[in-house]
Amino acid sequence: MIDSHCHLDASEFDADRDAVIARARAAGVRHQIVPATHADAWPKLREVCASAPGLHAAYGLHPTFLEYHRPVDLDALSDWIERERPVAVGECGLDHFVDGLDPDAQLHFFKGQLALAQRFDLPVIVHARRAVEETIVLLRKYDGLRGVVHSFSGSPEQAKQLWKAGFLIGLGGPLTYDRAKRLHRVAAEIPLEQLLLETDAPDQPDADHRGMRNEPARLTRIRDVVADLRGIPADEVAAQTTRNAIALFGLPVD
Repeated sequence: MIDSHCHLDASEFDADRDAVIARARAAGVRHQIVPATHADAWPKLREVCASAPGLHAAYGLHPTFLEYHRPVDLDALSDWIERERPVAVGECGLDHFVDGLDPDAQLHFFKGQLALAQRFDLPVIVHARRAVEETIVLLRKYDGLRGVVHSFSGSPEQAKQLWKAGFLIGLGGPLTYDRAKRLHRVAAEIPLEQLLLETDAPDQPDADHRGMRNEPARLTRIRDVVADLRGIPADEVAAQTTRNAIALFGLPVD
């Protein structure tokens, strides 16, 4: 399996990162995509991804980290992409849930990163919280763009629009909660070829792990819930979502 969204560089893992990776591998999670949040964190992310096989960096400017972003960061990101050759641009996007985030500044950095993804022919990892429809409209303006809307929170209809626009959706811990009826519909109805599994660790733990630090080994729980909702074997979910991630991010085939 591939954890398509995991913040393994977060400080929550500093004390036992090697053990976390070992547990992931023991659970069958062979690769993890590690997206960035802000420019000051890029060097640590690079170091973490170089520390073990199967860790793949994506560099970007997260919308909820606006206080850290500087006007020069988009130019710096271009340089990092050209030099480091990441598997994706991101995490980037729009967040209309967190109070106090300047919507114009979010849009500026998001558009800048979409342009970079287009220029470098890289997939983009999108954060869209209470902004799915606005995100869909914006993505359609960039020809040839591809990527994933992580921690998808929209409707099956919006998922279909994203599929037509070349975007997969990532499902993680929120899917496992009984109240997540709309997400259950999404997981059951969308083409399996559009789906990626993710943990967003250390955040968004599944229902069996609530209140605890999340980690990539918990990806098995997401896989099993998707399989139950679709009425298919868990191995089928693992195999197809792995193929999806390999194709999107250009990962090596083990």
